[in-house]
Amino acid sequence: MRLVQFKAVDATRKVGLVNEDGRSLQVLRDTLRVYDLALEAEKLGVGLAQLVNTKLSDETVDYEQVIADNRLLLPLDHPDPAHFIVSGTGLDHLGSAQARDSMHVKLNSDELTDSMKMFKLGLEGGKPAAGEVGVAPEWFYKGDGRWLVAPGQPLELPAFAWDGGEEPELVGLYVIGHASTVLRVGFALGNEFSDHVLERQNYLYLAHSKLRNSSFGPELLVGEAPANIVGVSRLLRDGQELWSGEFLTGEANMTHTLANIEHHHFKYAAFRQPGDVHCHYFGTATLSFAAGIKPQPGDVFEISAAPFGRPLRNQLVASSTANKLVPIKTL
Repeated sequence: MRLVQFKAVDATRKVGLVNEDGRSLQVLRDTLRVYDLALEAEKLGVGLAQLVNTKLSDETVDYEQVIADNRLLLPLDHPDPAHFIVSGTGLDHLGSAQARDSMHVKLNSDELTDSMKMFKLGLEGGKPAAGEVGVAPEWFYKGDGRWLVAPGQPLELPAFAWDGGEEPELVGLYVIGHASTVLRVGFALGNEFSDHVLERQNYLYLAHSKLRNSSFGPELLVGEAPANIVGVSRLLRDGQELWSGEFLTGEANMTHTLANIEHHHFKYAAFRQPGDVHCHYFGTATLSFAAGIKPQPGDVFEISAAPFGRPLRNQLVASSTANKLVPIKTL
């Protein structure tokens, strides 16, 4: 089951179930947000898919027209974007260390870089036995809901940025229930979008490099994520493919279990505040940056994988805000 949030022609919000033909959406009755569905499912003690099936109406809309009209919304959001936490984990995919480690070569080649040490920790302890806690993965913060853009909307290249590159990733989507229960709503494809040139200057710039827009969707996959996901990441320039690469994700291609990554995020009580929403990017091993590609404004990122329906597309645009000193006023 895959869900989409979108605007109707009259700009009202809708939630739709992607029909088997993949070309139409079956609209849910009296439903503005997947967020509301998640909380209602918890209250009723039923699964999300079960609840969705009780709310299906006879109304269908042309999915392709919704996309063409640029009416897609994020497949999960919050009425107050300040209550939407965006975070992520890296160095957890087989092969990801090679791409990241090339940015952090130490003078003594006989020593492991911090990147390789973190990757090795995951290999050795990232997949604990059921019920046990494994080694903690890398973790970073990417902002709140105001940093997110919907599928089809532009990713902004700040005036102070050195680079703006895609990161095709599996995304976990969560709502915190009334008793601080972590409710996994489902999964989506995401573009984690980072500044890889800034990060390459010094690994301690990683936190800064992640403070950028990102996007996920357009479809939310309800239920478990496939263990082996094979996708394609493409960069289009002037309508032509400039670069493409296959990316592998899902637990079969990772050094950590999803449960272990989830635990080490939600073990912090502040991340279990009732009513909050969380989006967590699970990392990647495929970057156009690693192939020497430099995206430029006007380019379009496209990320797709069969289990997730339609591809995620976002255009890169240059910020209209100049890079100048931010004024600070003493009170």
